[in-house]
Amino acid sequence: MLYDIRLSIRYDYQAPVAGGRHVLYMTPAQSGSQRVITSLLDVTPTPDERIAKTDFYGNTAVEVAFRAPHAEIAFRLRARVERQAVARGPDQSPALDALREELAGWRSLTQDSPLHFLADSPRVRMRPEFEAYARAQIADGTTRTAAIVEAIGKALDHDMTFDPGSTNVDTPPEEAFAARHGVCQDFTHIMIGCLRSIGIPAGYVSGFLRTQPPEGEERLEGTDAMHAWVRAWCGAATGWVEYDPTNGLWVMDQHIAVAHGRDYGDVAPVRGVVRTSGGQASAQAVDVIPLATPADAASLSR
Repeated sequence: MLYDIRLSIRYDYQAPVAGGRHVLYMTPAQSGSQRVITSLLDVTPTPDERIAKTDFYGNTAVEVAFRAPHAEIAFRLRARVERQAVARGPDQSPALDALREELAGWRSLTQDSPLHFLADSPRVRMRPEFEAYARAQIADGTTRTAAIVEAIGKALDHDMTFDPGSTNVDTPPEEAFAARHGVCQDFTHIMIGCLRSIGIPAGYVSGFLRTQPPEGEERLEGTDAMHAWVRAWCGAATGWVEYDPTNGLWVMDQHIAVAHGRDYGDVAPVRGVVRTSGGQASAQAVDVIPLATPADAASLSR
């Protein structure tokens, strides 16, 4: 599927900012199932420094710095991406006990090593309530790792309510889980905590979700902003799989990935520091437009 993507993130400051430095994770990722045709990231005002780099996990990060005072800043992305669905074959993933044996013998610490995604991370900590919930979903005898990932993801989709006003970016996942309300970040962090608590390596994926559903299908939750979902390691033979607990489905061609890490903190679209004496307000807008015909794809949407 071919998509035009538009993302705008804007900050307005109560008092002029004397200077600042930001790291941006907004550029769609290039991978085997995802091809970036074009990607334009505009920053206003023009930064004094701008550096594109690749982080430890292989994500594209853009670092910008400002020395002159400014009262507002805007980041605007326009991109065209081709996303292919990955066919799911028979579940060949190991049972949990066999997965633990694989992990015990794993020695690689490269960027994609599952060992980086087994322990607590800054925003996701393994909690007794996460483990109890995870084990309750497999009490029926579900054993294969990929099936466990799906069972936990479906359960969270069923048991939690998508509620944009219930949490903020700093809400701990255990708090959102106790209330059974949250947004895609909360669903994803909770599922990561559940999986890690029973020994399944799991991480966070940030990206976009198709905003226009196919005719006759319901609109998915989380399409008004950047989206998030889970990446789980299901043994060497199966590798990494991706699941969207907010919508209770395997990630297919309606999800466009930007970056992955241990949790939101690794891949926040904008993070950094500014020198200011006042507060700030922010706004975000996202459009993910499917291009159905050659004529649609003839020019980049403006």
